[in-house]
Amino acid sequence: MRLSLFAPLVALSMSFITPAFGQDFPTRPIRFVVPFAAGGPADVVAREIGQKLGSELGQSVIVENQGGGAGVTALSTVVRSEADGHTLLFAASGNMVLQPQVSRTGGKDLVARLRPVGQVSTGPHVLVVSSKLPVANVKEFIAYAKANPGKLSYGSAGVGGVAHLGMEYLKALTGIEMTHVPYRGTSAAINDLASGQVQALFSSPPSLQGAIDKGLVKPMGMSASGGTGAARSLPVIGTVVPGFEFTTWYGLYAPLATPKPVVDRIHAALAKVLKDPALNAKLEAQGVQLAGSTPDELAATTKRDTEHWAKVIRDARITLE
Repeated sequence: MRLSLFAPLVALSMSFITPAFGQDFPTRPIRFVVPFAAGGPADVVAREIGQKLGSELGQSVIVENQGGGAGVTALSTVVRSEADGHTLLFAASGNMVLQPQVSRTGGKDLVARLRPVGQVSTGPHVLVVSSKLPVANVKEFIAYAKANPGKLSYGSAGVGGVAHLGMEYLKALTGIEMTHVPYRGTSAAINDLASGQVQALFSSPPSLQGAIDKGLVKPMGMSASGGTGAARSLPVIGTVVPGFEFTTWYGLYAPLATPKPVVDRIHAALAKVLKDPALNAKLEAQGVQLAGSTPDELAATTKRDTEHWAKVIRDARITLE
């Protein structure tokens, strides 16, 4: 008789464990592990979001930069951390979609051990060319490249990144021929673009705005609609090249075993932060467009982008040792 009474009490008490766990979270500062060096676009967004998210959750958010290693170091840190929501990955689409496909050590197994919390931002890349190039728009650029096959080169921040694959995507759709020149970072690529060492590149609006304002490079168009700031006035490349479209985005991830109530709590706080008018205005001025999503929507976006870029990577025969 005592056992029959005791069992329902145990079941009832267990039913309250999961919700309480989510309600008690967080109990200490939260780590944002960022797979990029300090000072870059990802770091800037992570710190702004982290500060607001920390205020919303009642704990500080500490940004930890772990650049290099194609993001594998940062992903490994989060995957191996305690799955309690106190260590999160603030990743770019390249970390979750591109590097796992082009690199043998790109972290495909690590991505599978992460749980989406929600998307943070999205935005197009801008196609820019050297001011020395005699073209004024996307149509003229394509015509010039076709008239000079193999004579043009384009820069990127490295093999397998979105800037590299974005240009390969444009090449595939238009039939133009250009040589890829990878750099160790966007700044070096933009400097050589300004001096005419390379003739074109894709990059995010914030990293290009200074060179554009000084007239060192010429913006041709953006890779998708929905740009912020000065990018809003640029034409969409897809209107000239049908089917051409891509964006880059940032998302928040937790270790796979993180309890759903904890993920839900972080997601709810993040969703509230992303609606903050002051934060939106501040980041839009830097070319960043905040855009949230549910965990399932982020998972679907990752899957869709993975399938899209897989074809580009396969057709261009891109690999990274």
